[in-house]
Amino acid sequence: MTPKSPPRANFVLGIILATYLMIILDVSVVITALPNVREDLGFSDAALSWVQNAYALTFGGLLLLGARAGDLLGRRRVFVAGIALFTAASMLGGLAQSPAWLLGARALQGVGAAIAAPSTLALLTVSFPEGRERTRAVAYYSAVAGAGGSVGLVLGGMLTTWASWRWGLFINVPIGLALIWLAPRHLPETEPQEGRFDFAGAATSTLGMTALVFGLVRAADVSWGDPVALVSFVAAAILLSLFIANERRAEHPITPLHLFSSRIRSGAYGARMLAVGAMFGMFFFLTQFMQGAEGYSALAAGLAFLPMTLSLFATVQAIPRIASQIGDSRLLAGGLLLALIGMTWLSRVSVGGDYFTQMALPMVLLGIGMGSVFTPLTTAGISGVADRDAGAASGLVNTAHQLGGTLGIGILISVFTASGNGGTSQLAEGVPAALTASAVLIALALAVVVTVMRPQGETVGVAEPEAAA
Repeated sequence: MTPKSPPRANFVLGIILATYLMIILDVSVVITALPNVREDLGFSDAALSWVQNAYALTFGGLLLLGARAGDLLGRRRVFVAGIALFTAASMLGGLAQSPAWLLGARALQGVGAAIAAPSTLALLTVSFPEGRERTRAVAYYSAVAGAGGSVGLVLGGMLTTWASWRWGLFINVPIGLALIWLAPRHLPETEPQEGRFDFAGAATSTLGMTALVFGLVRAADVSWGDPVALVSFVAAAILLSLFIANERRAEHPITPLHLFSSRIRSGAYGARMLAVGAMFGMFFFLTQFMQGAEGYSALAAGLAFLPMTLSLFATVQAIPRIASQIGDSRLLAGGLLLALIGMTWLSRVSVGGDYFTQMALPMVLLGIGMGSVFTPLTTAGISGVADRDAGAASGLVNTAHQLGGTLGIGILISVFTASGNGGTSQLAEGVPAALTASAVLIALALAVVVTVMRPQGETVGVAEPEAAA
């Protein structure tokens, strides 16, 4: 039986989107503010990257645990708890007086985000019936996922220039308090599932994901041959292998492995990692290129991403109609192809070149392409999932998104470092090479879509819900 949309569906969607945007923004809102943070709190160059990495580490490492907590305890309850922790940590971060204080607050923000983020997509899944209503809701959700990074750059540049870097954190406080007040009044509560908590699965997945994210962050900071990074990767492989073995025999697994039985869902997770890695790597390096090589201010660098942000949001408006006409598979492949053209064009960027032709126009193509991609990828990631597994599937979508961003930056930093000789020429030589690597990641995502996500007998986005086991 198709579930009916709850009353005040727009309130439900608005709360979910505001929450997810706030969470995604905090991945990138500090990027344009990092020079000010370093000067204000006395960060060393090596430690400065951890202002972003501390958030990524706890967010990525705890996502699966947060997803299962929502299934077992009630998604709205867990959602509110996560937002409360995120809001409190944002206040602490804005008040930071030392590097350790700020890094601790950023880590707590990541914990709160990991608790709240899986419940956003899970609540959306159970609140909107499959079909046009869910496609529309998922399109907006995907727009936030895709454009949130560039919006964060714009917002971070504005707040840093007009007020202080601290307002990139303080701004979460009134928004978080409003969401805590609104959520119990408008969001549906889900019944807690019976059964015991899978503590072995929780421990191995959390430690394994944390080790993997730490290894990626460490490799990006130092090198892919760094012994600490290699040990982290080995530990991640062992722990995640133990996690899979545990999930095969657990009575109530933290992540049901049958979610990977569909090639559509599995392919969607892989393609999402690659596409997000390409985009966040581009944000990271193009921002540095604008400020370091072209002399842009923090505000100007943030505003320079508006062509992509606006084109992405404009594309999302048409996604439900386009998807119904040509199908999710063609939309996904066509969007990735357009994004590949845009990223390849952007990789030709050079110092002193014309902004309109070497950055604005290719970013418009990227915005249209990625605006066409994230909706079908999100739909595919939750396609055919029963309500009882909505939290776990949402957790996997968010895990792929977070790991993709971390992996992409790590890979591109290695390419960037290897392509220059340091000094003033590093940005001029390294950024085009890094953006070329982003284009390769998009090409790999397209290959996954074409070869993995179109098995015989399955169609993206319309699989029947799996029967409860």
